[in-house]
This record gives sequence, C-alpha cells and structure tokens, in this order.
Amino acid sequence: MEVLDLARWQFGITTVYHFLMVPLTIGLSLLVAGMQTAWVRTGNPRYLAMTKFWGKLLMINFAMGVVTGIVQEFQFGMAWSEYSRFVGDVFGAPLAMEGLVAFFVESTFLGLWMFGWDRLPKRVHLACVWAFSLATVASAYFILAANSWMQHPVGADLVDGRPQLTSIWAVLSNSTVLAAFPHAIFGAFAVAATFLVGIGAWRLWRSRADEGTWRASVRLGAWVGVVAFAGLAISGDLQSKLMFEQQPMKMASAEALCHTEQPAGFSIFAVGDVSEPDCENVKSITVPALLSFLAHGDFDAKVTGVEDLVEQYQEKYGTHYPVDSRLGELSGQPIDYVPNLPVTYWSFRFMIGLGAIGTFAGLAVLWLTRRGRVPTNRWFPRLALASIALPFVANSFGWIFTEMGRQPFVVAPNPSGVDGVWMFTARAVSGLTVGEVLTSLIALTLVYGVLAVVEVVLMRRYVRAGISESGPDSPEKKSDDDNLTFAY
Repeated sequence: MEVLDLARWQFGITTVYHFLMVPLTIGLSLLVAGMQTAWVRTGNPRYLAMTKFWGKLLMINFAMGVVTGIVQEFQFGMAWSEYSRFVGDVFGAPLAMEGLVAFFVESTFLGLWMFGWDRLPKRVHLACVWAFSLATVASAYFILAANSWMQHPVGADLVDGRPQLTSIWAVLSNSTVLAAFPHAIFGAFAVAATFLVGIGAWRLWRSRADEGTWRASVRLGAWVGVVAFAGLAISGDLQSKLMFEQQPMKMASAEALCHTEQPAGFSIFAVGDVSEPDCENVKSITVPALLSFLAHGDFDAKVTGVEDLVEQYQEKYGTHYPVDSRLGELSGQPIDYVPNLPVTYWSFRFMIGLGAIGTFAGLAVLWLTRRGRVPTNRWFPRLALASIALPFVANSFGWIFTEMGRQPFVVAPNPSGVDGVWMFTARAVSGLTVGEVLTSLIALTLVYGVLAVVEVVLMRRYVRAGISESGPDSPEKKSDDDNLTFAY
C-alpha cells in the first residue's frame, strides 16, 4: 500500500473511534444538566439519583474522549504535514477558540462539578454543570466550523499558493457549518437518548429497586430520541440541499446517479455493482421525482449525474495530477473525480435507515411504558440494549459519507467563489515512508483497542452497580467518601 492509503486508514480509524465518544458527551451532558435542574427546582430525590448515576457514565466517556481526541491534533502534523501547512493560517483561529475557550471552560467547570457536591451552593453547582454542557456545544461548533471550511472554503484569499484568513466571521458563519451544526447536535441527542433507554430498560428489568428512577430515565430517553430523530430528518434535508449546490459530485454519488435526469428519482435500494460510474449493471428501486425535490425543492428539477460532473470537474481542475515525486504512484496520472461509489451510496442509506429504525424504537418504548407500565418480557431489555448501537453506527456512517464523499479533495473547492482554494488529498500527506505510517497505524489502533476495553469495563461496572445505597436516594447518608467515589 502507498503512504496515502495508510495515512487515510489511520486517520479514518482514529477519527471514527474518537467520534463515538463525542456525541455521547454532548448529548448526555445536556441531559444530565436538565436532570440536575429538575432536582434543584423540585427537590425530588429521583432526579438527584438520575443526575449522579448518569453523571458517572458521562465523566467516564468524557475522559476517554479527551484521551482519544488529543491524537487527532498530532495526526495533522504527523501524517498530514502538507495539509497542515496549507490550512494552518485558517484553522489556527477556530481550533484556538476550541482549545483555549471551549475546552478550558469544559475542564474547569467539570472539575468544579465533580468535586463540588456538598461544597458549593446548589445553584452555583448547577451553574457549573450548565457551563460545562454549553462549553461542549461550543467546542463542537468550533470543530465543525473548521471541518465545514474543508467542505466549503470561505473567508480566505489564496496568497503565494496558500489560503490566508481574511474574515474569521465568514468562517464561523459559513452556510455549511450553520447546516451541519444542528444536524450534529440532534445526532448527539439521539445517541444520548438511546443510551438512557437501553441502560435504563436493562436496570428496570433486572431489579424493581429504584423503579421510578429507571422508568423516568427510559421515558426521558424515548421522548428525547423521538424529537432528536425528527430533528435529524429536517436538518438532514436542509444539509443535503446545500450539498447539492456545494458538492454535487458527493450527492450524485450518494444516489448512484450516473446520468443526468429531469426529474430524478430517489434510489431506495440498488441491486448490482454501483462501483462503476456508468451504472450499467445497476437496478434501483426508486421513488420517481423525489430526488429532484430533495435536491432543489422542485419535483421537476434537473439533477446532474456523475458522468456530466466529471467533465465539469476536469474542465475546472484539470485531467491529470502534476508530475511530482511527492504524489507517489499518482504523479502524472489521470485524476479520478468520482468518490468510492459503494461507500458513499450505502453509507448514506445506512445513516438514514438506522435513524428511521431509531425513531420507531423510541415510539415503541413510549407505548410500552405508557400509564406506568413496566414491560416484563425478556426481549424488551435485550432489544433496548441492542438499540444503543443504532445512533452510534448511524453517526459513524454519516461522517464516513461526509469525508469520503468529497474525494479526491481534502479541501473541496467552493463552486461559487474563493478561486484556487482547494487541495487534492494526494498532495496533503507527509513525506513519510510506508514503514513509518504502518507502524503508527498499528500502534494507535492497538492503543485505541485497549482504551475501548477500558471504557466498556468501567461503564459495565458502574451500570451493574446501579444506585448506591449511600447515594442520592438517601440524602442523610452523605459523606466525603461518597463524594470521592462519585468523582473516582
């Protein structure tokens, strides 16, 4: 394999792994803040029990997210140094905001919240968890702003072959991030919601102790999940319409739309080999004219196919890579502007399909737990636990589609402006040897595997322990040892 292939595998593995923690931290932090708010306002010990139990799991996940996230910063300079030089002037501002403002606030107020039980006034302690939660949201926004610039460069001019930042406001108000941010937040709520439902349902089935706490958690998760999946559908539609304007090749590939159609049908399921850009051996089950509406809000609109888009891209960005030894085997070779069609097509469908299943699962849980009911069938907790994976996998497929769909660009060109600000992925990789990248790939994958085991073991341990007898359901039995146990 070439250095480029190994570097992409390394970044893909570590990034997808890290993103398993991110949405759970965002969604669960806001839900825990809501639980504690309910306790402060009502004094109901059930809400305090929920706050402390789910807060423990939140802190485990946050710690693992920090450890795995640090590697992402190093990878830019390690395997993608040319990319770092190219985007450094632009990325410096949003990444500094994320690190110095958002992450600093997260760490500070999480520490105050962890060790502030019975030491800070209730409302001050509550403000700490809200500061931490909102900082996680701000952190996500700054990271998405940087990623959205890669999808749609704005606020920069090309000077001496490199983009230079001209407006940080343009970067932060990029239409791409304004569409991606609500979609990501709804995705985070979907992850946290099924997490509550799955674990709460298992605890509810395992023991009737603290039944009110677990049932409230399950109901909260189900309601949040239904709303989150509805929000994902709406924000996803807005985001896809924007993608048809900004990255038409990505969306044409997502539909395996090889030929221009007017009107264009939405492919529900394809049978055959979708890897070829002519789609000669593909049979699709389609909804007539739906893709035209989803793309442009008009059932009779024309949607450009892959073959015509290839010609447009060749005219704008060239037909061959430059002759450059740093490009390896791609030096002087024809540029393939078509992303991996099977990956983009099926990842798009898995993302949507798993989201739809999650919606029906949430509605089913609300129905089964209505009017104080507690399901006693063995299949209920098992299916609820299994459903935890649905939004995690859907989120991962969404990011795989977003990142791989813009290939061969690591910085996609802006079709309506900022001339020259784009970069081929093949030009972004560092000048390393295959052995060096392979070594780091194996090492990081093994380390991440160990971290995965650690997180699962810790999560399982605290989930099985449930609510401690000396915990929040018995306010009179509080001690410093209890607080230290909560903060581990």
